[in-house]
Amino acid sequence: MAVALRLARWSVGDTAENPPVGCVLVRDGRIVGRGRTARGGRPHAEAIAILQAGSAARGSTAYVTLEPCAHHGKTPPCADALAAAGVLRVVAALRDPDPRVDGGGFESLARAGVTVDTGLGSDEAKAVAEGFLSRTVTGRPHVTLKLATSLDGRIATASGASRWITGPEARAHAHAMRARYDAILVGIGTAIADDPDLTCRAPGLAERSPLRVVLDGRLRLPTEGRLARTARSVRTLAVTAAPSDNARAGVLRELGVEIDRSGG
Repeated sequence: MAVALRLARWSVGDTAENPPVGCVLVRDGRIVGRGRTARGGRPHAEAIAILQAGSAARGSTAYVTLEPCAHHGKTPPCADALAAAGVLRVVAALRDPDPRVDGGGFESLARAGVTVDTGLGSDEAKAVAEGFLSRTVTGRPHVTLKLATSLDGRIATASGASRWITGPEARAHAHAMRARYDAILVGIGTAIADDPDLTCRAPGLAERSPLRVVLDGRLRLPTEGRLARTARSVRTLAVTAAPSDNARAGVLRELGVEIDRSGG
């Protein structure tokens, strides 16, 4: 299960709208297949592990961080795939709260004669899938606040002249965090004052940059700023209350910025 959890962590922030899942197939004490949810959520971890294992999947035990799916979507149910591959036992860390699954995967496996055990590594699995679990159970996204402040609670000098409060290690950590989240949100004040990129610049993870969201009530996002100029290469969304005939809206759209008027 520790290996499956490690695989799942690698997929965090890269699988929306699907959960990040890791799966390991073990036969005769040896790992014969491993998989993690692919980019965009397809294929699922179980399907990748089964494909890698081939005929060695028959008679194996599957360690998976979340209950195998039981519904037909873009791919067949993973519970059915595990049973068809000849897996004899499934050890799952968590039950999937998605109403389309919610125990159905376990029931399907049991009907096929597969032994099911649950709970191993559940605390770690909850931490890995916290975004998916929050959205599915509560209907709310999982949100992390990133804030750099001095010991006396300041974020800049009185003149605003300071550039960084944190050191290189903290900034590297912040960029690694961006690779694990689906979106990064700032207010229009930050967008104007800092002219940020809001991309992931951790080595090797540039393609994992999250959706950039700006809360921009009056639609003041600078058309010459970094966010607008790079909107065609990194998805950018401005949430605004400005009227639909706002002149800047058309210019921003031409640059690739998406306009969301749900703030109106």
